[in-house]
Amino acid sequence: MWRSLASNALTLFIVALLGVAGLVGWGEKTYSGPGPLTQAVCVRVDKGASVASISKVLLAQGAISNGTIFRLGAQYSGQPEGLKFGSYLVHPGASMADIFDTLTKGGQSSCGTEVNFRIGVTDAQIVVRTLDPTTEAFVEVAKFDPGADPVPAAYTDAEKVPDTRYRVTLAEGVTSFQVVDSLKKVDFLTGDVAKQPDEGSLAPESYELTRGEPRVQLIGEMQARQAATLAELWAGRAAGLPYKTPGEALVMASLVEKETGVPEERPEVASVFLNRLAQGIKLQTDPAVIYGITKGQGTLGRGLRQSELRANNPYNTYVIDGLPPGPIANPGRASIEAALHPADTKYLYFVADGTGGHAFAETLAEHNRNVAKWRAIEAAQGIAPDAGN
Repeated sequence: MWRSLASNALTLFIVALLGVAGLVGWGEKTYSGPGPLTQAVCVRVDKGASVASISKVLLAQGAISNGTIFRLGAQYSGQPEGLKFGSYLVHPGASMADIFDTLTKGGQSSCGTEVNFRIGVTDAQIVVRTLDPTTEAFVEVAKFDPGADPVPAAYTDAEKVPDTRYRVTLAEGVTSFQVVDSLKKVDFLTGDVAKQPDEGSLAPESYELTRGEPRVQLIGEMQARQAATLAELWAGRAAGLPYKTPGEALVMASLVEKETGVPEERPEVASVFLNRLAQGIKLQTDPAVIYGITKGQGTLGRGLRQSELRANNPYNTYVIDGLPPGPIANPGRASIEAALHPADTKYLYFVADGTGGHAFAETLAEHNRNVAKWRAIEAAQGIAPDAGN
């Protein structure tokens, strides 16, 4: 009898073990396998949120199929960090393991609202946009000039959301004055800027930041990135260039930046300037003359006058020999690279061709023909010709 009872108990124990093992295996498969989402969703993690509370949010959004499995899997995942505050994009079919990893790895939120202050050559605008999880594309909800326009409700609402992301984006070719003047107009940065950064020292890139960040800290990051880019590209520069210092290359890059908005043309534009330097020909670049007049504090708003082209100022490349004394804007990486890796050409001239780009020429006769074509385009379009062309 006792032997029979022991045998039955052992059988039941083995069955129980197999049941537990099967349950554990099912739990592991459920935790690591594809989830039920059919389209992406944004999941917000509030400050101090627990795994239990976020499992309810995920269940409500249809991102997981079992809250208990999610909590147990999270508990035994070996993840040393807790949930990170923010809004995160969860992709279709994401497993519980993937979701937990997304919510604990930290970093910038990948979902929700973004405020991007775009500083351009002619204007500066705050753009408020939100991510549409179904398309994984940002949708613009407001745009305004913080120095001139009324503040839209979308921006005020975004300020109230603690996980709103902030970004400042510099366009290639902006001046240091424009950057500092624009940064003074936004309320999500703090502190004063005692000294305007050197022209050319700011990298035209996009910068993620936190609300309340000091302006001088952001400018320091811009300077650090530009210095790193210049050092990297200077180290790999082409042989035979006339620059004595990286600073001279930066001056050339700023001229290239202001002369064309067509990325593919930058090496050709650089080659024109370098060919002229090699032959002792004045650079005769209008953007440098304009910088000498405006000091980078705005656009000229008109064509250059003959008197300005004859004026004796250090940026008047119709009068001075060689490069101007400093950069005329903050050039981007592509223009710095073009200055240090120019195209191999014999071009000495270029003029606008009506497409946004330029017509290049090796001889003055060819250039004059290109100028005549451009003058005809100007006349047809009602564009007032510049005195310097």
